[in-house]
This record gives sequence, C-alpha cells and structure tokens, in this order.
Amino acid sequence: MSTPYEQGGYVNLKRRTREALIASAREIVAAGRTPGVEEAAAAAGVSRTTAYRYFPNRVALLVAAHPEVGVESMLDADAPSEPRARLDLVVDRVIQMIRSTEVQQRTMLRLSLDPDPDVRAALPLRQGRIIPWIIEALEPLHAELGEAGVRRVALAVRSAIGIEALVWLTDVAGQTRDEAADTMRWSARSMLASAMEGHVPGQ
Repeated sequence: MSTPYEQGGYVNLKRRTREALIASAREIVAAGRTPGVEEAAAAAGVSRTTAYRYFPNRVALLVAAHPEVGVESMLDADAPSEPRARLDLVVDRVIQMIRSTEVQQRTMLRLSLDPDPDVRAALPLRQGRIIPWIIEALEPLHAELGEAGVRRVALAVRSAIGIEALVWLTDVAGQTRDEAADTMRWSARSMLASAMEGHVPGQ
C-alpha cells in the first residue's frame, strides 16, 4: 500500500525508490537478518529521511517485502476445471513459494508472534493471503458445498500447507523439506477428498 507521499509528483521516480527499498529488504532478510528501515535505506542508496516517507517502521517495510504481497491468484487463465487438479496446482505453487522464500517466511512468522496486537494485525500471516487462492481453486465446489463450506475446507487446507506446517514438519517432526512437501500435499488432497464425500468441518 502506498503512502500519501508516494501519490504526489515524480511518481515513476518514487516507484523506483520504493522498489529499491523493498529489494534491499528482501536481500537482507534472505541473508538471515531482519532489516530496519535505515539498514534497507543504506543498502539501497536512499537517504534515511526519504526511506521513512515510504515505510514509517520496520513492520511496514517487511510487509511490503513479503513474497505474497501483490499476488492475486495461483491459477493461470487455462487452469483445469476439476477441483482436485486445481487444488494440486495451488498447493504445489504455495509450497514452492514458501520453500524458495523460507527465510523471509520464517521472519514473518516470528514477527507474527509479537505481543503487540497492532503489529500482528498488519502482517501478511495474520491477513490470510493464501486463503483466497485456495477458495479460488475450490470454486467448482460452490454449488455442492456452498460458500461457507468452501471456506471451511479452504481454512483446513491452509492449516496444512503454510510456513507454520513446514516449520513444524522440519524442525519438530524431523522431516526433510521434500518429505514435508509430500506431507503437505497429501494432507491437502485428503481434506479435499473428505469434503467431496460430504465431510466438511463444522457441517
């Protein structure tokens, strides 16, 4: 989300400055550190004062730098109509995204445990960004399950395929990342199969 400052003149220049700050933040996170606005500004060659006009605090910067921001769909225009195939595509792409950006995802997971509710509320993990992608995959089931039923199934699938699941499966259960990915795929498919047999959570 842009700030009022960004909506003024020199829009292209401001867009490039914003993108440079976000790119720097992502590089720093990928190196295993949690950047502040000033560190990202220094890496991007942007003044501290200017950087704070785009991102008033570290949380705002990290939210903008999160890999999921701006992604509206995990399905292509020629996506299949069969719900199992659609869900497989979405789950595979979510898992691929999480694995390729695991350091950033873990950083956001850690921040989501912040005791300040205002900080937590602003974070992507608290906004359910993956859920709409799953709901879209399950769209062919709306007539059968209804909107509420589809959402319940989407929530169940989301609980099995996010960074939280990857962390538990690898750090606690001791699975490799490939094994964890297989477990997450199996869980999602099993939940969908159960829903298609009429077993939907809460119904």
